[in-house]
Amino acid sequence: MPARAARDAAARPATSDAILLREMAGPVAVLSLNRPAQRNSLSEAMIAHLHGALAEIAADKAVRAVVIAANGPAFCAGHDLKEITAHRTGPDRGRAYFAKLMTACSAMMQTIVQLPKPVVAAVQGIATAAGCQLVASCDLAVASEAASFATPGVDIGLFCSTPMVALSRNVSRKQAMEMLLTGEPVPAARAREIGLINRVVPAGTERDAAIALAQQVARKSAYTVKLGKEAFYRQAEMSLADAYRYAAEVMTENMLARDAEEGIGAFIEKRPPTWRDE
Repeated sequence: MPARAARDAAARPATSDAILLREMAGPVAVLSLNRPAQRNSLSEAMIAHLHGALAEIAADKAVRAVVIAANGPAFCAGHDLKEITAHRTGPDRGRAYFAKLMTACSAMMQTIVQLPKPVVAAVQGIATAAGCQLVASCDLAVASEAASFATPGVDIGLFCSTPMVALSRNVSRKQAMEMLLTGEPVPAARAREIGLINRVVPAGTERDAAIALAQQVARKSAYTVKLGKEAFYRQAEMSLADAYRYAAEVMTENMLARDAEEGIGAFIEKRPPTWRDE
C-alpha cells in the first residue's frame, strides 16, 4: 500500500461508531460529524475531537483544504442540551462546567479561523445555535436548498452569545440581530443573500459541491492561501489606515515568495505554474 494511502486509511476511524469521521478526497480532508441521532450536537467529546483533528491537519502538508460535513438529516443542532442539563446538579449549579465547555468550544471555533488552510462547511439540514456558529466560523460554506440556519437560544432563555460572535462577523448587524432576537430559521436562499453562506445547491449534492470548491482552492499555492487567509482575518479587525499598512507589508512579503515569482512567470509565459508552497 502506498504511504499516502496507508496514512489516509489510518486517519479514518475503524468503525462508524466514531463521533467524528475523517477521510481524504484527494488533498481535501473531510471531517464528518457522526452523531445523527443527536442531530450532531456539539457535545464536549465532539468539540474535543474536532479540535484535535484540526490541530493534526494544521501540521499535515498532504492536506491542503478541509470540508466539515455531517451525517444524518441535521448538520448540527448546537450544544448538547441534555449533557448541559446533567451538570446542573453540582453545588455551583454547573458554573465551572459551563465555563469549561464554552471556553473549549470557542477555542475550537478559533482554530478553524486560524487554520492555515481553507475550511468549507457542507450543510445538508439545520444548523442551529452553535451549529450556525460552526458554519459562520468556516471560511466558505455550501448548503443544500433544504438547509436552514437559526440562533434560537432566545426561545429557551439562553441568548446565543457565542454564536453571535461568528454570526456578526459574517452578516450585517441588523441581519444578525434579527436572527438572534427572533430565533426564526433562515432558509438557505436567504442565508446566501445575507452572506452567511456562499452557494446553494440541490439537496444531496452539498457534500460533493463543498469538496469540489475545496479542491479548487487546494490547487493554489498553499503558502499564498495561508498568507492570504491570515491577512484577511487580521485586517478585518483593524482601522482602515492600519489595515492598508498591514496589507501593504503582507503584499511586499508575498511578492518576494518563490510561488509569487513562479506564478507571475507562468502567467507571462502562458504555462501552468508549478508551486513549491514557499
